[in-house]
Amino acid sequence: MRKGDEEIWLLGQPPLSKLLQFVRDTVVDAAAVDRAALTAEWRAANDYYEELEKSEAGIANQGSHRELDAGLARLAAQVQAHPHYRRCFDTLPSRFGMVELDKLIVCQRHVTHNFVEAIKARVGPAPDPEALFRFCMPLETPDDTPVEILEVGSHRYTFRCESTDFRFHEPVLLRPEQAHGYEAYGAVAGIVGLVVGFGSNFLNAVQVGKRILLNNGYHRACALRSLGITHAPCVIQTATRADEVSIAVKSVVAESPEFYFESARPPLLKDFFDPKIRKVLRTRKRVRQIEVHFDIKNHLVSE
Repeated sequence: MRKGDEEIWLLGQPPLSKLLQFVRDTVVDAAAVDRAALTAEWRAANDYYEELEKSEAGIANQGSHRELDAGLARLAAQVQAHPHYRRCFDTLPSRFGMVELDKLIVCQRHVTHNFVEAIKARVGPAPDPEALFRFCMPLETPDDTPVEILEVGSHRYTFRCESTDFRFHEPVLLRPEQAHGYEAYGAVAGIVGLVVGFGSNFLNAVQVGKRILLNNGYHRACALRSLGITHAPCVIQTATRADEVSIAVKSVVAESPEFYFESARPPLLKDFFDPKIRKVLRTRKRVRQIEVHFDIKNHLVSE
């Protein structure tokens, strides 16, 4: 179990209030944090971003992204045939490619340093192309991600996990034959399932024009970049209309897509390694807790 974390924040990116709220709610000894000094650091980073808008204008359009190596076609076909891939990428055109990590646009303002270091240890210093592909396109949940499930009341259950990727999936109606191992005390008409689990966990991004925005896989991307790896296998969805962008990206991007896909110098993955931008904050240990509850109503109605 983790005793605590270190969170790497990108300073200088609005809104400032989000950083201050995170510090207040999550950082160790938050009351002792000098908010004026922290705001001054954020302001300096914001000024630095203004300088980058001139010195690195257009850099997000210049990524040396390339096609996936032909030798990985077999592994790519296996991923495309998997239900996780089919469910996640069933709307927009998608392909596999090798993305330049440094020039990926980012919308996530912070990553957990502890997770990045753990991932580095798992992947090793010099993975071969196939190992790198499997690392970026995992088809199974890692064994070191325990989930605690408790029945906490009538029709109430809690699910707890340290992974930030832990989430509620969806309600689903199942046929009796789909519930293997369940022994009912009478004939079963149908089963309603409330599914809790993890995301597909594929390293994936959205391309608009020449720009590619990282959508999922921030900790792995930072881990690979920290190991000196410059390019990584990635699922790339292509969006050519505003409506397509809105369904492919996270809400923070959908609210202001022009900032990420049109501004001179949006935040990039390499910013997590720039000492003028990054800020390490010690945080209390957090776990993701999902509570599921349901109601039963039994009526006799006239037709």
